Amino acid sequence: MAAETEAESQYLNVLSAFLAIEPVDSVITLARGCTGGSITENAQRFFWEICVEAAANGNGSYAKKLLKKLINEVELENGEVLDEVYEEYALYMLTSKEDILVKGNIRITKFISFLFPEGSYKHPSCPRSRKLVIPLHCSLNMLEGDTGCSIWPSSLFLSEFVLSFPELFANKACFEVGSGVGMVGICLAYVKAKEVILTDGDLLTLSNMKLNLERNHLNYDDEFLKQPGEAQSTRVKCTHLPWETASESELSQYRPDIVLGADVIYDPSCLPHLLRVLVALLKNPPKRGNGSLETEDRDTTQEEHSPAVAYIASVIRNVDTFNVFLTLADQMDLSITDVTAELTPRFELLPYMHSYDRSTVRLFSISSR
Repeated sequence: MAAETEAESQYLNVLSAFLAIEPVDSVITLARGCTGGSITENAQRFFWEICVEAAANGNGSYAKKLLKKLINEVELENGEVLDEVYEEYALYMLTSKEDILVKGNIRITKFISFLFPEGSYKHPSCPRSRKLVIPLHCSLNMLEGDTGCSIWPSSLFLSEFVLSFPELFANKACFEVGSGVGMVGICLAYVKAKEVILTDGDLLTLSNMKLNLERNHLNYDDEFLKQPGEAQSTRVKCTHLPWETASESELSQYRPDIVLGADVIYDPSCLPHLLRVLVALLKNPPKRGNGSLETEDRDTTQEEHSPAVAYIASVIRNVDTFNVFLTLADQMDLSITDVTAELTPRFELLPYMHSYDRSTVRLFSISSR
């Protein structure tokens, strides 16, 4: 029984890697782990079935790459490739427009599966299935002008952070800068944050984000779409917020408990604007009671509460750029603390994702002095 459970877990990792459009080499490596190192007929049949489904989801180009790699690996082992695998690959070969599309700046659907380990049933954010799957419409070309519609390592880290520490965000008003595909916001809604405002400075990115919210049963009109039998929960909103032009009066509308940002420390020219936005958001006292994160009138009789805090996750790719960030933050009376060690996500929720190296991401808390 334990062996069956282990095998099921391994195949779940393979499926999750495939649905997340992980590099095909990684997917094949995971499959080998399920079968003792070789690619068996059962493994081939498993890939054939999920590749057929991938074509229906519009990810045929990726399925074609995987089948090509699969066939090459089996042939190198002098194994026998299943007829179904050859036939499926032949269908993709006949569809030449797939190759044309993949060279452009196309969008695909990635299904990011957060897999909770065995024994985590009692954790507040753990689903009964121990699997939370988030479909995301995103770009394949991370470095070709479509960065806002890509999934970055720090957004994966921040999502794991939210799901690992739901008590930090439950019933809190949350505001994200540079929300990209909206994955962190979807996780915030899942752990029942009171309100979530997602922002981005690019209108195309914002439009894609709204699509992702809808695909995950959220809309962008300050309302959680109710499932049958469920009560209304988190309120979510998408807002266009270019840091360079955000005014003090505009930012004063928002009074979050928590500000979040993933991989936003990347361009020295943007840092003064980003920090000005953070200063404005962190100095506004959070709204309590039945008040809204976005509000026009202030309740001067509200009870005492903790000051707002920001959590920024970042891969430090350029030390000089990060030092500029630290210097500017100090000049703006912001206190920055590296909390990576104490707030590292409790669970490794993405064990199948070889392209994601959690150890490269740092988590910083930022507050007003």
